[in-house]
Amino acid sequence: MNTYGSIFIETFFGFFALLIISKVLGKTQISQLTAFDFISALIFGELVGNAIYDDKVGIKQIAFAVFLWGALLYVIEIFTQKFKATRSIFEGRPAIVIHQGKLQREVMKKNKLDINQLLTLLRAKNAFSIKEVEYAVLETDGTVSVLKKTFDQSPTRQDFNLLAKNVTLGFTLINDGQVIKDNLHEINKDEAWLKNELKKQKINAIEDVFYAEYKEGEALFAQTY
Repeated sequence: MNTYGSIFIETFFGFFALLIISKVLGKTQISQLTAFDFISALIFGELVGNAIYDDKVGIKQIAFAVFLWGALLYVIEIFTQKFKATRSIFEGRPAIVIHQGKLQREVMKKNKLDINQLLTLLRAKNAFSIKEVEYAVLETDGTVSVLKKTFDQSPTRQDFNLLAKNVTLGFTLINDGQVIKDNLHEINKDEAWLKNELKKQKINAIEDVFYAEYKEGEALFAQTY
């Protein structure tokens, strides 16, 4: 059999082998994959991809690699279902990164999540300011679930009309002890004003501030370490 015929057969076999394995394992959608699932999918694809273009590897070897890897994943799936304690090892645990409106710095640090990443995730949930958020949970798939504060979660019609007329974005002025000068310039303020606002909250040094945010018409939101 020529090279193209061999590649055709191996590709055809690899496609349906992966399809069968994925159906048996009952994998979630791509957007819901955990880190372990993602790595497993990459290795799964590499096993088949490399085998197809290796002249020394035939269908038997591809089948052995695919079904062995699939069997290992299947065992882990069953194992995590029967023994709950193992779920955190393979699937991870949700982590509360904002609790009662306060950033949980140690939790963020443990999960390798910085302010900019968190703000991006919050904006995807239509939360454009940390001040709007009562609770935020970092899920095992890397997304964030958000519970807004009562006023923001279910405003009355009058509140909604008021918000629609006065929509303002939150500007990050301090991130991990560092002043964001571009944002400070954007709101036409200087560091002297910023320091004065911090002093009103009995904060003497910018370096002591983990995060500070400004919204027009509202008091400066600042949280220390």
